[in-house]
Amino acid sequence: MSLAPPGTGPLLRHPAHHALAPLGHAAPADDPADASPYAFPDGGTWRTEIPSVEGPEVLSAVLKEAVRLGVPVHRVSQGSGVWMLTDTEITDMLDACAAHGAELCLFTGPRGTWEAGGAAGPRARGQEAVAGCVEDALRATDLGVRCLLVADEGVLWLLHRLRAAGTLPAGTTFKVSALVGPVNPAAYEIFERLGADSLNVPSDLTLDQLTQIRRVSRAPMDFYVEAPDDLGGYVRMYDVAQLVRRGAPLYLKFGLSRSPALYPYGAQLRAAALDSARERVRRGRLVLDLLARLGGDGRMSPPGSRLPGELRRFPVPEEGR
Repeated sequence: MSLAPPGTGPLLRHPAHHALAPLGHAAPADDPADASPYAFPDGGTWRTEIPSVEGPEVLSAVLKEAVRLGVPVHRVSQGSGVWMLTDTEITDMLDACAAHGAELCLFTGPRGTWEAGGAAGPRARGQEAVAGCVEDALRATDLGVRCLLVADEGVLWLLHRLRAAGTLPAGTTFKVSALVGPVNPAAYEIFERLGADSLNVPSDLTLDQLTQIRRVSRAPMDFYVEAPDDLGGYVRMYDVAQLVRRGAPLYLKFGLSRSPALYPYGAQLRAAALDSARERVRRGRLVLDLLARLGGDGRMSPPGSRLPGELRRFPVPEEGR
């Protein structure tokens, strides 16, 4: 993780400032102390992510639409889980992502909401579910996947210990799911120290709350500029420049509200998955156009960038190495 070079921040403007200021309705000037001092190791302050890419056919639709609309794609993520894909499907997705300079991130294992009762929420329910998540991680990384989605603190800590021990490849990164995203600085810092390399936060956090998080942690943030309905359905497009300014280093996630739930994905949801995938890319184009109009698009990470930089961790017990 790098510090943003002093004096090189974007010259942002507030929406409609030039029209409203003469009428006495100018937005307050930005406080320099609110801006994040951090950047990705490559110097960029933002990257992009297309979520809910549930298989090779959906991925193909995403990448074709991204080329057509000129939307850079740093990462695609899948929500149903490694266990819902065959080895061939995973390797096909890896090959397609490699050809386009995008990172593939797959979700680990069973979660409590899919089990009897569902009272555990999205976390891994019991030792069996924990083992299933770890099994997914071992299988995915053996096939070449280097980014895994995690929705349980215990699973995250175990996967980090396996990474430290060399059982999982050193370059593997762990992304905390929006299903358990931290909502305060203390929780965000705990996830970083447990091994998280990027963290989804809820899309209803205020700009001040993003700044509060950045005062205690430099771990990359994942933010749904438009959240799916099960995560609130919030649309934060006009905040995009300030989201980057306050939250950098930040993944801009192009979700989609008012769309069908896709998890766990299967062929019965094919049409919805393809249509919503293309629309997510189009939403990305809208967000990036707005970011450019507001003067905040100048420090995107180069295509193909994926690593988060050096982060702080809890010490790993010697027996875990």
